[in-house]
Amino acid sequence: MSYLFRQAICNEVFQGWDFAEQCRTIKRLGYAGIEIAHFTLADDPASISPGRRRELVDIMASEGLEFVGLHWLMVAPKGLHVTTPDMALRARSWLHIATLIDLCGDLGGGKMIFGSPAQRKSVGGSDKPTSTAHYVEGLRRAAEHASSRAVTLLMEPLPPHDTDVLNTLEEASGYVASIASPAVQTMYDSHNAVKEVESHEVLVDRHFDIIRHIHVNEMDGRHPGTGDWDFKPVLRTLAKRGYQGWISMEAFDFSAGAEKIANDSLRYLEAEISKL
Repeated sequence: MSYLFRQAICNEVFQGWDFAEQCRTIKRLGYAGIEIAHFTLADDPASISPGRRRELVDIMASEGLEFVGLHWLMVAPKGLHVTTPDMALRARSWLHIATLIDLCGDLGGGKMIFGSPAQRKSVGGSDKPTSTAHYVEGLRRAAEHASSRAVTLLMEPLPPHDTDVLNTLEEASGYVASIASPAVQTMYDSHNAVKEVESHEVLVDRHFDIIRHIHVNEMDGRHPGTGDWDFKPVLRTLAKRGYQGWISMEAFDFSAGAEKIANDSLRYLEAEISKL
């Protein structure tokens, strides 16, 4: 069977391009949505004026693109950390998340993918349980604000070599249940699930009810089609379960060039989907 997925792309591959040209190119290549890393707009999201936010919304609408949400939440400004024992820095970092919630809401609402391993891992003598408690409590406190802005915060499981805070979908499931808010859920990223023990399609099926977003990339971080990862089992599971969210391409190697990466990824994924 084939299935009509909603395809998006993460925009940092186009960093340095004019935003309107990004949107125009993404739409021309066949994507329906754009996922934005805020540092491609400004290091400090608070510095993006209301007028500029309205302009960004108008550009996306005029090019026929949907705003998917934000990711790479903690990369900029530099020095932020949400689980540090330094209470002042921790408070400032969660204030940054609140600012991003407002940016996401102003751009149309959507998903905020909370990866950012370096800014959530244990530091300053803290251990994993304490750091994780700070992370979960911060998300709990942010949930009401997110809900009021039509934003869903997605905790992203990441491999242990990147962070010790939240490594598996099973852990995410427990934290989602403990927070008990529709505004805090989880997501699946093919590259970042590399250390999961069970097959990815089994995990996606088991945790489908709390998975609100999908990132696709090769195991080495390149774009889909450049490696040997088989995306079909997960895509088949998503199709079987009637997934209505986004399939968003996120690459970490930009050496092939933005337009080639965007075009080749989508053509490859479309070919794989046609085989379902």
